[in-house]
Amino acid sequence: MFERYTEKSRRAIFFARYEASQYGSPKIETEHLLLGIMRERREALAAWFPGRKNVAAEIRNEIEKRTARAERVLTSIELPLTLECRKILQLAAEAADRLGHREIRPEHFVIAILRVETCVAAQILSARGLKASMVEQTVGQESRPVSARVVVADSRASQTVNEFLEGLKSLAAGELVRFFAKDAQFIDASGKRWTREEIENDGEMLFALYAKKNATYVLEEILADTSSLLIATVLWKNALLASQERSWMHRMTVVFRERPDWKIVVVQVTPVQASLSAGE
Repeated sequence: MFERYTEKSRRAIFFARYEASQYGSPKIETEHLLLGIMRERREALAAWFPGRKNVAAEIRNEIEKRTARAERVLTSIELPLTLECRKILQLAAEAADRLGHREIRPEHFVIAILRVETCVAAQILSARGLKASMVEQTVGQESRPVSARVVVADSRASQTVNEFLEGLKSLAAGELVRFFAKDAQFIDASGKRWTREEIENDGEMLFALYAKKNATYVLEEILADTSSLLIATVLWKNALLASQERSWMHRMTVVFRERPDWKIVVVQVTPVQASLSAGE
């Protein structure tokens, strides 16, 4: 899970550990995590509290009132996260998944804190009128929408990628085979590897979930874009059949090569888990 954290998220946790040590706490509590987030996203926090000019100072003063200071803990001593903090990290990952975000940002931590309503950090934020739904809506609106149409350096590659993604929604399996190289592999969400021959023979079953009316996709990122290689990641929602017990979202990584036309050589589908264990 931690590999999904942005640099700001990592620093927020580092600062939370620092805050805990300054208060002499043997563990990183939710209020320390909130202080760590404030150090990284002070401007965002202020925007969530319009009309309150000194909300950061208010929050710190409130934490000061609730905390009994002890002797400072040496920075060389490892401080564990409390169970509530671990729960918050888990819920932050879920919030990022719901919003279709690949990375976990400090804003997702705030949403998660507010979901753990009994923790000190949530009580402090809620007392000032902040709600999880408000933050989630704001974060969702702030996320720059990515067009479902791919724009890459090579116009032929761009056309091929767009035709393939749109074809998954509208074309028959027999028509989709032409996008795949002879040695192509399609690794579905269950881990099964499909060869081009298998795609040609049984593609209807493989592609049926993408043709569902409520299945939607959005381009997440272009990982590589050269004269002969294109790698794109696409987030799909509701691309599953009624008989399948899988995540309602999954990430599709598609690798195209020029041979000499642009063809798919690998498709890797990875379920986006709705929840992660607290110990991860």
